[in-house]
Amino acid sequence: MKIKSVFQVCALAWVILMAGACKKENSRSTGWEYNNSKNGGFEKRQFTQQQTGPGLVFIEGGTFAMGNTQDDVMFEWNNSPRRVTVTSFYLDETEVRNLDYLEYLYWLDRVYSLNYPGVYRKALPDTLVWRQKLAYNEPLVEYYFRHPAYRDYPVVGVSWVQANDYCQWRTDRVNEMILIQRGILKMDPDQSNEKNFNTEAYLAGQYEGAIDRLLPDLNPKGKGTRNVKMEDGILLPQYRLPTEAEWEFASVGLIGNTHYERVVERKNYPWNGNYVRTNESRYYGSFMDNFKRGKGDYMGVAGNLNDGADIPAACGSYFPNDYGLYNMAGNVSEWVLDVYRPLNSYEVSDLRPFRGNVFKTPERDAEGFLAPKDSLGRMKYREITPSEALNRKNYRKADNINYMDGDFASNLDNWKETGADSIGSTNRMYDYSISSLITDHARVYKGGSWKDQAFYLSPGSRRFLGENETSDAIGFRCAMTRVGGSIPGK
Repeated sequence: MKIKSVFQVCALAWVILMAGACKKENSRSTGWEYNNSKNGGFEKRQFTQQQTGPGLVFIEGGTFAMGNTQDDVMFEWNNSPRRVTVTSFYLDETEVRNLDYLEYLYWLDRVYSLNYPGVYRKALPDTLVWRQKLAYNEPLVEYYFRHPAYRDYPVVGVSWVQANDYCQWRTDRVNEMILIQRGILKMDPDQSNEKNFNTEAYLAGQYEGAIDRLLPDLNPKGKGTRNVKMEDGILLPQYRLPTEAEWEFASVGLIGNTHYERVVERKNYPWNGNYVRTNESRYYGSFMDNFKRGKGDYMGVAGNLNDGADIPAACGSYFPNDYGLYNMAGNVSEWVLDVYRPLNSYEVSDLRPFRGNVFKTPERDAEGFLAPKDSLGRMKYREITPSEALNRKNYRKADNINYMDGDFASNLDNWKETGADSIGSTNRMYDYSISSLITDHARVYKGGSWKDQAFYLSPGSRRFLGENETSDAIGFRCAMTRVGGSIPGK
């Protein structure tokens, strides 16, 4: 009797599901029926909300005071507090691990090395960052990246440029797996050179891989079947580096310190309080993250180690913040997307602030069709021209890195010069190599590391390094834009 009842409930649920699936829906603006090939076939695909990509944690956005939260003991004056709003996004739970990066290198070697070995070599991390003139670090040079004992440790020696390339590769592999799991593509381990899956090339109709089945095309003038489109809501947005504002917002983690709209406790670190040890009874006195306590003290005294790690620790060690993110204070510093500028010298947007925009558009042929993908299977882009932005009010040129900080409008020394808005304006503003190291290729990195003292554990601390330079104390984690509602399910 019980089995029969369960069967009846399941049958009823199936009927309700099928009824919902077959329910017809008409356009509110025209009255025409969606998804009907007889009237033209305009489709409205079912979509609930963006799925969370592998490794990511949802970060609910909001307003916060971005900038220094403690005395500027370094007297850099590069991060004055200002109120901004960060919209919801996703961020990796931990830093990218050595194992993750080895998977990336393996794929590059398998796909490109026969004809384009330089692609693999270009992606290799710089293991020589471990060398010190007066320290014996050769074992780290040899073993830290490749030995399985370190596979869960954060990858270091990766430049900002290399980190961005990894994000693009990860986007393609995640979206390829989504299409495989949905039965649209077959598993294809024989991809090589330009015949590898690339999300943008697939959406442009320039990827012909191992197709399992295509979606039905309701357009009566179509071919009957079609590829997945962006409008289907199946593919995920790009993995990318977080902006500085996103990283800092996620690190502060105010979601655990608010009562309605009142922040009940301001934070100097990603955890509550003004100290670097926990007051939780079970772990009382333990360090909250991996950092250098003082000169010559990287891990404490044998028998009672303070943080237990002389170099980076395994990703996911120590305590997560209120978003569930690990090592947002120590372990390794992390690259973010922004070009570096002292934040006292310019006004930034108060919504999704970011400096580094260089607007681009896909390359097209003389007839307006997308140009063929390149020899590595990637779509081609170019910077927009001044004529393309001639009548726009929101931007007038492609490169906006120097806007209000190094361009003609903000550089008073060049107001009489023609062309001061272009090449060299940043150098005139900051006198590179004389009194400054700031260029348009200086990128921000955030957070403290295993070799930094407690001052740099504050989310507001910021430093910079050239986008092609590397360090034994800088890693990265990936972010993804949240499309749709700021809160899941709404």
